[in-house]
Amino acid sequence: MFEEKIVVITGAGSGIGRALAAELARAGARLALSDINRESLDQTLAMLPAGSNAKAYTLDVSSWAAFQAHADEVEHDFGTPHFVINNAGATVIGTVAHTSVEEYEWQLSINMWGVLYGTKAFLPKLLARRDGCIVNISSVFGLVAFPTQSAYNMSKFAVRGLTECLWQELEGTGVRAVCVHPGGIKTNIEKAGRRVKAAGLEETGFTVLAGKMLTTPPEDCAADIIRGLRKGRKRIITGNLSTTLFWLSRLFPNIYPKFIKALS
Repeated sequence: MFEEKIVVITGAGSGIGRALAAELARAGARLALSDINRESLDQTLAMLPAGSNAKAYTLDVSSWAAFQAHADEVEHDFGTPHFVINNAGATVIGTVAHTSVEEYEWQLSINMWGVLYGTKAFLPKLLARRDGCIVNISSVFGLVAFPTQSAYNMSKFAVRGLTECLWQELEGTGVRAVCVHPGGIKTNIEKAGRRVKAAGLEETGFTVLAGKMLTTPPEDCAADIIRGLRKGRKRIITGNLSTTLFWLSRLFPNIYPKFIKALS
């Protein structure tokens, strides 16, 4: 399924993006890997199996102009991609009352606009060929809300909404869209995120829950995503507690917030 296929992965410098790059390289894919951090991206390249067909691109996903240029570069270097994995992301941790508008804008510029830009930059090319797949990485927090994560929740719910619209709009085009909801993946997103300083925040909420939840290796997450793509799934839920939280939110919408509070 992936042999000689062209795969674009944003946020490939660490975490899930790096694990996906390694998994797909082993499957024989041709990889266009991007990240805003060139040093981390070069480390990913160095970790790929010998003989991998991969190229690195420095990319700020929050820039529409940069993404348009990136799509043209990939087209020139590889051709039209078969899979576009919009994975790059970041997080802002803070209550609504203490998080500034600027912090919200920064969060959404990466997690929401970055995914939309990636979709818009490549989708016309996939539609013209009548073949391809857009894979948008949302989160378990695109399924359930959590205190101190309003900015992240907003961005990931937006990714989910965008992708579910694509499910319907792309019927009969030969192009499909997949929404991925990782949860509890052991990456550096929480440590690398912006944390709004407020009294008591360091000892409560997401900081505590992250220590309990972030235990699933990104390699396991990547394997789940690849497996889901092979099976043709529209929604892929991966990571410890993700499935539990998903079904709790669907079946017991008035109860799941109490469950989250108990976890934290």
